[in-house]
Amino acid sequence: MAELANQGGLKGASQGALFLAADVGGTHARIGLVSRRPDGARPVTVLQYHRYACAEWPSLTAVLKDFVSHLGATVRVDQCAVASAGYVLGDAIVNDNLPWPVSIRDIRDNLGIERLAVVNDFEAVAYATQFLVQADTTPVIEADSAGSGPVLVMGPGTGLGSAVLLPGKPHATVLPTEAGQIALSPGTDREMEILRLLAKDRPYVSFEHALSGPGLLNLYRALCLLRGQPVALAKPSDVTRAALEYSDEAAVEALDVFCGLLGSFVGDLALLYGARGGVFLAGGILPQIREVLLASSFRERFFNKGVMRAFLQQVPVRLMEHGQLGVIGAAGMYLDGQTMHPPQGAAAQSS
Repeated sequence: MAELANQGGLKGASQGALFLAADVGGTHARIGLVSRRPDGARPVTVLQYHRYACAEWPSLTAVLKDFVSHLGATVRVDQCAVASAGYVLGDAIVNDNLPWPVSIRDIRDNLGIERLAVVNDFEAVAYATQFLVQADTTPVIEADSAGSGPVLVMGPGTGLGSAVLLPGKPHATVLPTEAGQIALSPGTDREMEILRLLAKDRPYVSFEHALSGPGLLNLYRALCLLRGQPVALAKPSDVTRAALEYSDEAAVEALDVFCGLLGSFVGDLALLYGARGGVFLAGGILPQIREVLLASSFRERFFNKGVMRAFLQQVPVRLMEHGQLGVIGAAGMYLDGQTMHPPQGAAAQSS
């Protein structure tokens, strides 16, 4: 592993105040050594940080062991907050998008972790958005008058994550959702054609089947069939690259359809949750296609909700880089007691 990014420095940090925070997705695992902040501007200071490519490691335990091995012999941590896609079932964190099974017991036994907490990865990202400043984000839709209220956080990556931040005292809480599993709702004739093709291969078509990395590939393959052209691209990253380079017409159209569907879906969720506090777009895909997104039909589709257009004009939409937000959110939720603490050897369950 490359040398850890030293961000806050360990000098002066109390050993008892140090703990690990991990943000684990289908593509990357982001690991941080953190300590509680006394000033309240953010819940923790990230002292050391590194991003791992999950496919290059045999397990989350191996990733965490490597991270800890680079901290130095004098640094000992026995607490860890893990933000992960999926849910806890007995000893395992269960999710089809992770590259390997995650055993809670294995992490505890191999790293000497006495207290391990688990939270959904998008819950953690949503929690961390309350510590963002506008300079950390890119405006996609400016609001006529931004208000206070629920904040929607969603984004396509390996899957389609979504959560809602509910402001409150003494701290905000997060509503986890499985909004990505809502049935795909086409808004154009072309999208109806795509839905019919996707429905031939599966009994149920969700928004995640279109608005994710694998979903973008689904769109591309469907459009190749509709256009009568061969499927030349095999990976989501290939589709994105070809679309940005204008080297494959089906890829260009796939990205255009992707942005339009996203605008419609985000508008629906903003109405569903009454997101007066705004919308943050996250995930691994959107920062790569920022200029395409800003020039696409996203805005038009977001507002195309009939009589509710006036409400949506009060909802700002901003694009953010994922970065360390999951690590900060996992740590903050851990300190606030909003995480699960699966007991050693017991079958803790959560959905």
